[in-house]
Amino acid sequence: MSAPSEGDILAGKFRIERVLGIGGMGMVVSAMHIHLDERVAIKFLLPEALVNPEAVARFGREARAAVKIKSEHVARVIDVGALESGAPYMVMELLRGRDLGQQLREFGVLPLALAVEYVLQACEALAEAHAMGIVHRDLKPANLFLTMRADGSPCVKVLDFGISKVTVPTGSGSDMGMTRTQSIMGSPLYMSPEQMASARDVDQRSDVWAVGTVLYELITGRVPFEAETMPQLCTLILHRDPPSPRTIRPELPEAIEAVIMRCLRKDRAQRYPNVGALARDLAMFAPDAGPRSAERISRVLSSSGMSSTELSSSNLDAHTAASNTGSQAWGATQVSRGKRAVWLGLLAAAGLTAVGVLIWRGSGSDAVPAPDVSAAAAPKPPAELATAAATPALTPPPLVTPATATTAAAPPAASSVPTKPKLAPRPAGGKPKPAGSAKPGPGVDPLSERN
Repeated sequence: MSAPSEGDILAGKFRIERVLGIGGMGMVVSAMHIHLDERVAIKFLLPEALVNPEAVARFGREARAAVKIKSEHVARVIDVGALESGAPYMVMELLRGRDLGQQLREFGVLPLALAVEYVLQACEALAEAHAMGIVHRDLKPANLFLTMRADGSPCVKVLDFGISKVTVPTGSGSDMGMTRTQSIMGSPLYMSPEQMASARDVDQRSDVWAVGTVLYELITGRVPFEAETMPQLCTLILHRDPPSPRTIRPELPEAIEAVIMRCLRKDRAQRYPNVGALARDLAMFAPDAGPRSAERISRVLSSSGMSSTELSSSNLDAHTAASNTGSQAWGATQVSRGKRAVWLGLLAAAGLTAVGVLIWRGSGSDAVPAPDVSAAAAPKPPAELATAAATPALTPPPLVTPATATTAAAPPAASSVPTKPKLAPRPAGGKPKPAGSAKPGPGVDPLSERN
């Protein structure tokens, strides 16, 4: 079978309109469904890939798996099948927009919050795929397609789940070397070290590496590893650490650098164990949509049997994140704590001021007898003042009598002080009782209820 061209009818119902793209192993075309009058995208293998039965079988398995992924962040699969020649095909929704590779070339680096939002949307698709045992193996900006929802909000869709990574060995050593080179030319910049060593020795942590590489590029405009030849690139990825993102953009928070660098650890055991743990650390950098995306990712992975311990392998603590993100969510927490400290400080200052005033009045009342106010009739001081009055003064006050102690505990009323002291009524059959002899009630610590 030759490559289809414009006007050809596929499977008796799809009329090809134009070629959208050609890769190393397959082609994507725009077609019109003759019976439904709807445009679709059709992907199928190129003739040179059809000579290998393993490649054909793998294409079919991946296509059937893609049908099962229901996330809105994966291109919707409408149908799968085989042409009369036996060549498999996959019919998908036709997307309008551009991939993030084109977005970078045309508009440059993305704002941090927007880049993180796009990456988290891609992680939602990866979470559902990983829950089904599918590893993408070819995540890169060109495979992240930016389109719009019906309400105009951006939506990233992940393309090419495991299809463009099909290798087609043909027998001879030279042919195998050429085929492998062609099969990875589109994505070696985003490959993990273990994938460089063996395309079969990959798991979901290889996709975590790719996510970190994509985010690195979206916010710096450069890939972590750059080289002129393939051997040099492999050496860098296998043995060298990438430049720090903040050496390219110093204004980036240290916390986002820590997240990216953990994704790019050579030892996959030191990376995030899954996209759920990664999403937890990324969510704070996209305060509008990030937490919701992280929660959806966690639920998807939890439903697949992943433990909460695996999902909570965070790279950041709250103090590090708060000091580096500058996000509104973290800032609000710090502001509320600051306000609480200010109010507590003001309360303590007011209490100390009241202590000073009361002690000064108490010390000056030695020469003035107590007014005709009994302890029982004295107004009860507020809890704060009662606590403050029980606090020792910085300067020891002069010796006070019970009457002056009452004066300190309860200020005199606003009426004028009488020129002559008035004694309390003499109780029947007893001596006069000093006005301040009643014991004040125990003080209440105003902070005790908060502790």
